[in-house]
Amino acid sequence: MPWSNQSGGGGRKPGSGGPWGQMPQGGPNQPDLEELLKRGGDKLKQVMPQGSGLPGPLVLLVAVLIAAFVAFYAFTFKVDPDEVGVVMRFGRVHRQEPPGLHFRLPPPIEEVRRPKVTKVNIIEVGMSSGMSSRGYSSVTRDVPEESLMLTGDENIVDIHFVVQWRIKDAQKYLFNLQNQERTVKDVAESTMREVVGQSNIQPILTEARQKTEQSVLKTMQEILDGYNSGIKIDEVRLQKVDPPTQVIESFRDVQAARADRERLQNEAAAYASKVLPEARGEAERILQAARGYREQTVAEANGQTSRFLKVLEEYKKAPDVTRKRIYLETMERVLGGVDKIIIDPKAGPGVVPYLPLDQPKR
Repeated sequence: MPWSNQSGGGGRKPGSGGPWGQMPQGGPNQPDLEELLKRGGDKLKQVMPQGSGLPGPLVLLVAVLIAAFVAFYAFTFKVDPDEVGVVMRFGRVHRQEPPGLHFRLPPPIEEVRRPKVTKVNIIEVGMSSGMSSRGYSSVTRDVPEESLMLTGDENIVDIHFVVQWRIKDAQKYLFNLQNQERTVKDVAESTMREVVGQSNIQPILTEARQKTEQSVLKTMQEILDGYNSGIKIDEVRLQKVDPPTQVIESFRDVQAARADRERLQNEAAAYASKVLPEARGEAERILQAARGYREQTVAEANGQTSRFLKVLEEYKKAPDVTRKRIYLETMERVLGGVDKIIIDPKAGPGVVPYLPLDQPKR
């Protein structure tokens, strides 16, 4: 039988401990498994109430079932879907098992640790709040020794943030870090203090929040990878970034004044962007008009000069004719747009001859 002391070294030595405890010594007369089950049935009969009337084979069957049940739990283990089974043989990592039912040797030969590798763990820094199934509770307690940090421009800022992390390597997570959660929290706090210490307070409070989160996440992951921690940082999320409570009202006044200054500057810039193009356009229009007037005047002067020179040439050739022609043209130009009354001086007294030249003939 498997537990009998067979020759050839196949069985256990007398006095050695088996999975069920100390085996009885007896050399060649050591009882086998069938004898052990028989003794177990006798013990079960003694435990059973007197007069139960159970037959011996049934009692033996119950004993076998109990032994099988105990052996099942002693030689198997179950890994849940969100876990990984790390099997250690005599304290040294022997293998890793996926979710499901697996075989093992009973303790202390093999021990199993089952960390939850898919669970998202949350570390709070600067605050302490109760967790519920839907997330954070509305009651949050401030932890000043963690939240108050010094910025690069020598201001103090009050920061609350959370870190979401999970296990990416179960073996490194179990055996390279002694206190995993505390290590993650210490790394998160020190990294945030380093990033804040290199930044000014104004960007942290306004537009640089996402940049700060990404910088802290990257630095934390580098540090934890240097520890061979087997931890993956999923997210760093800032919950609150404010000045200290003692000066927050004054700081808000400064913020309001700064906002008013930016608003007035924006309004002035908008007005300037509207007025300056109009002024430039008006100036360009005036310049173009002046250039046009100059060119027109010069052209007219050149034309009149040329005309005068031509008339002078004609005058030299025929002074009387040219003089008369100039007189007629001048009178035509002068009298052409006015009302005219012509009186005949040869008419007799009392007669006023009148010729309306401005009315068309019928």
